[in-house]
Amino acid sequence: MAAGVIVVGVALVVVLRPGRPTAVTGAQEIPPTAEVMRTDLTQTTRVNGILGYDSSFSVPAAPGGGVATWLPAPGAVIRFGERVYAVDNRPVPLLHGDTPLWRELAVGIDDGPDVRLLRTNLRAFGFGPTLNTDSDHFSTAVGDAVARWQRAIGVPDTGKVKPGEVVVASTSLRIVEIRATLGGPLPPVVVTASSTTRVVAVDMPVAQQSLAVVGGAVRVLLPAGTATSGKVTSVGTVATAVPRDPPGSNNDSANDGAVNATLPVRISLDRPDEAGTLDGAPVSVEFVSATHRGVLAVPLVALLAMPNGDYAVDVIETGADRTWTARRVVVRLGFFAAGQVEVSAAELGEGMKVQVPAR
Repeated sequence: MAAGVIVVGVALVVVLRPGRPTAVTGAQEIPPTAEVMRTDLTQTTRVNGILGYDSSFSVPAAPGGGVATWLPAPGAVIRFGERVYAVDNRPVPLLHGDTPLWRELAVGIDDGPDVRLLRTNLRAFGFGPTLNTDSDHFSTAVGDAVARWQRAIGVPDTGKVKPGEVVVASTSLRIVEIRATLGGPLPPVVVTASSTTRVVAVDMPVAQQSLAVVGGAVRVLLPAGTATSGKVTSVGTVATAVPRDPPGSNNDSANDGAVNATLPVRISLDRPDEAGTLDGAPVSVEFVSATHRGVLAVPLVALLAMPNGDYAVDVIETGADRTWTARRVVVRLGFFAAGQVEVSAAELGEGMKVQVPAR
């Protein structure tokens, strides 16, 4: 994914209004104003990203093969205990865990973490409510629970579980691609899947890597024109070089890779539902690049350019009789962000009103 970076900067736009005396009392309507606020100003840097789903899984076929007799649809979500596919009319359900089954589980086998995984799932299914999930031992009670579970899902109640008769994953699965054909022999990989967790993947230019901090808040601009919030969950440490020019071009240089190197950054969404179901959709991510806290700020459009190169604002003061006075105050400019500018002057304070152009 090519990285694109946009610094959300500020073009200094000032209004040239005719000069007026230091104080003017007007009989006409009070001009439009904006309040002088004490606030936090934040500049952001915008980087392109891809909205998708976290993780990637390949579901292998059961040993010995067979005929695919049921397959899920792309985009379907397979939850705990549900069938992932069916072979020879036998459902292959989803168990939760981190240890795939590598041997037949039955009474008499050696203790192991795969037995503990089975115990945990049987108890969660409700077929072994008294099973100790801290045990690695395949007892007769475990075998009886397996048989009850097998009868419930419509397979022979052998009391044994073989590799390939279940799929083990740490999360619910969202089906991405179907590799098998209904009614055909199982291929080595039946389906590919992802988790159901929404993530944004960003290739962050190395020159901007300091902006991506684990736990840092970001703003994600979605394809529909809306925005949602998120947090940085991981920042890679291995850079990938993206050549600036096609290989073999006359502009190749030894420094291009370093200039265009990127790091993978992963972002979680605070409200995943706001992202809808789009997969592989382009988004923009705004990272905080600088913040000035507790500063006096006015809208950029309130600034006046003075002939001597200074900048000023017109402070509007109103009376009880709806008369108003304009007082021009020269200000020192500071930080610019989001259409606001930091200003300071001895005669300017929070809550005052400054004139802005009519909309």
